[in-house]
Amino acid sequence: MATFGFRILHRERDSRARLGQLQTAHGTLSTPAFMPVGSQATVKGLSPEELTGLGAEMILCNAYHLYLRPGHRTIEELGGLHQFMGWPRGILTDSGGYQIFSLAPLCRVSDDGVTFQSHLDGSLHHLTPETAIQIQESLGSDIAMTLDECLRYPAPLEAAEASLARTNDWARRCRNARRRADQAVFGIVQGAHYPQLRVKAAAAVAQIGFDGYALGGLSVGEDKTTMHAAIEATVTELPEIAPRYLMGVGTPEDLLEGVARGIDMFDCVMPTRHGRTGWLFTSFGRVLIKNAQYAKDESPVDPECSCPVCRTYSRAYLRHLFLAKEMLGVRLNTLHNLHHILTFMARLREAVGQSRLAAFREQFYADREACRA
Repeated sequence: MATFGFRILHRERDSRARLGQLQTAHGTLSTPAFMPVGSQATVKGLSPEELTGLGAEMILCNAYHLYLRPGHRTIEELGGLHQFMGWPRGILTDSGGYQIFSLAPLCRVSDDGVTFQSHLDGSLHHLTPETAIQIQESLGSDIAMTLDECLRYPAPLEAAEASLARTNDWARRCRNARRRADQAVFGIVQGAHYPQLRVKAAAAVAQIGFDGYALGGLSVGEDKTTMHAAIEATVTELPEIAPRYLMGVGTPEDLLEGVARGIDMFDCVMPTRHGRTGWLFTSFGRVLIKNAQYAKDESPVDPECSCPVCRTYSRAYLRHLFLAKEMLGVRLNTLHNLHHILTFMARLREAVGQSRLAAFREQFYADREACRA
């Protein structure tokens, strides 16, 4: 019996948005979906039970971090990543390519793979497309990502072309290296901020053939118009029947615009990272909880929010916890932010399913403008 499959339940009439279901060995993911990030086998500050209560159906873990600590073989010996972290639902593992290029003090790229220096202890490691797949198979995630080369923005055209050729070659090697029948593998489309390269990359990766397709190398400093053009150029070349995943994107605006352009899956550290810095998402924009105006504010962070934080605690209390550097403050902020994003995705799914995304989109931006006025 197949453990992975994707089916489209409904297509929007006036956009590329679609409603779907992605089946894995650890349950179903309703799409469009947002995956909370748990790089080191934990979504910072929250337990698996709390994530389940928020409605999270799949999380992202990072193969780079888990390879370095505690080690993919250790996790394999302990029963795999699901058992290791006590998470019963879906897991997608990123290959760690982005972290290698952004975190490693030393990083050398060749056609064979990447030699990098651990940010933990300075030890040297060499990662190839084959070992990237082997690591993720040892972890036992439901979805593994191919190894790709990430470029800084803006990238010269010649560098982007060379990187694209290497990434596509790595994608073929990853595809040939897979051994587990119960683990899906997603190919990654690169091409920097050049739409013509995105078209070329998407066609090449689709020809190799993967269970799903991701758009990498976006939300790295480019303007929204450039990002949207890259998404549109890529989506048109990808198989209609496969899930599409936009990596590292997480603001409500970006989620909305991605869904409208045919994206099914998203991940981002933003909800949890902003929780740790006191930036809270609300229906009317952001709240910086450390601001003095909330010192005696008895109202909830967002009066329209039904999360446990807004039902129980005041802005004044959350501000106190944040300024006192209490762990509870970070946990509550994170809980609220993930509730906001996951609820927003549920509302997006409802709008797409009822073919009223255009009206949802119009009302979303109207509400934001009204709050700024």
